Amino acid sequence: MVEQPRGDGGHGDGRGHGGGPGGGGWSWDDPAGALALTAEVLRTPRPRLMAKISEVIAGIVPHLALAQLSGICTHSPASVTGPEELSARITGAELARLREEVTPGRPWQGEAVLGGRPHPAVAVAAAPAGSNGALLVLVRAAGGPHGGGDGAGAAPVPERALRVLQQLWELLTAHSHHRAVDAAPTHAAASRASASARARTIAELGGAHASALSAILAPLRSAALDDATARRNATELAVTALLDLRGAAALDRELSEEPAATAFSRLADVVRPLLRHSPIRLDLLPPAEEDRTVPADTAHTAREAVRSTVLAMLEQDGLSRLHVRWQFIGNGLRAIVRDDGPGLLTADALTVHRTADRISALAGRLTLDAVPGWGTTVTVDLPLHAPQACPGAASHSLDGLHPRELEVLDQLARGRRNREIAAALHISESTVKFHVANILAKLDVTSRGEAAALARHAGLPTPPPTPLHAAS
Repeated sequence: MVEQPRGDGGHGDGRGHGGGPGGGGWSWDDPAGALALTAEVLRTPRPRLMAKISEVIAGIVPHLALAQLSGICTHSPASVTGPEELSARITGAELARLREEVTPGRPWQGEAVLGGRPHPAVAVAAAPAGSNGALLVLVRAAGGPHGGGDGAGAAPVPERALRVLQQLWELLTAHSHHRAVDAAPTHAAASRASASARARTIAELGGAHASALSAILAPLRSAALDDATARRNATELAVTALLDLRGAAALDRELSEEPAATAFSRLADVVRPLLRHSPIRLDLLPPAEEDRTVPADTAHTAREAVRSTVLAMLEQDGLSRLHVRWQFIGNGLRAIVRDDGPGLLTADALTVHRTADRISALAGRLTLDAVPGWGTTVTVDLPLHAPQACPGAASHSLDGLHPRELEVLDQLARGRRNREIAAALHISESTVKFHVANILAKLDVTSRGEAAALARHAGLPTPPPTPLHAAS
């Protein structure tokens, strides 16, 4: 994305247009236009999301490249869009250092090292409750919109434009967080396997690079070399590279895992508001081993399971106390929710939120023990190790499909016709045809058979959900 002149749709004061194709002539200064531009972004499939964000905000904050560092998307935490010569050099470690300077809810602008050299930049951060938060960085050209001049920093972005950018990022981050929490079971399993594969790859690359750099350091430190200055400079560069590698490994762990204490604290932030105006007593007992880490998808699933269970329990009469506890059992996480209600809660009460499906996707187990007159206990056991990715699994992403489209695709993978799909999903045949057309376009295929083949490679159709186990 090349910075636009201020006279060509880029006012730089919050009154700019979307910029480029897809902006539709809408203006951020008009409420209807702002909503239309935001809707454009929300409708964009994930693989093209960064490019769309760059497009719609180019008019109010001209920039060279756009980067994000997300603790919400565990399988792709860092992404950059822009000219290859710049975007290919921007690293996750650089974004992580900048993240330390940015406070969620307060736009930041200044100079940051991105792509190995200083650049004027604008950054905004958002942290929805129960998430690791996300950072958006706009890399600007020095010396004005065209990047010319004497190399001085870019003119400051007006406060109004910064407020628009911050609010847009708050909304997009909240939307991404909700999608992560409410992800279809197949997406949760794929995300978990992908995060594990990425961590292994980074660890292997880090080990190889560390060995190479260590081998370089040995001769450079040798007394046999006469050029002390060259040896000292080369040693410093190599040491810096080693530190960056260690920082990258630490960053990957931070983005793909959560400390147990932090994960449970986020759970508390989600559950407490549910009982804010209720006389029911809430007991929260965090895991004893607070220094252990939990994979991000496991933490998401455990929090959602507890939340949906609490909501189901609150529908009962005669409730006075709720007890929520997390504990580590071997190589797994156990979440327990117990009430002192009538003890009549059934497994069906938990199917509304697809709780069993999410737990099943991570090879977990949910047990419900209801004792009339004494109360109900729901126990969720989730493994801490990631499931293995399916051999030969297709790399074609289904992330761009909406939940209803995924349901239709699931039916296609079962070989069902439009009439059968309509009956199964309780929608009309014309609606099914509409969804099928969208699916073919988004997956860039020309037939239902091709779409079904991609679906099967991605793990569809989903197996029947693991039944809830009622304790005897």
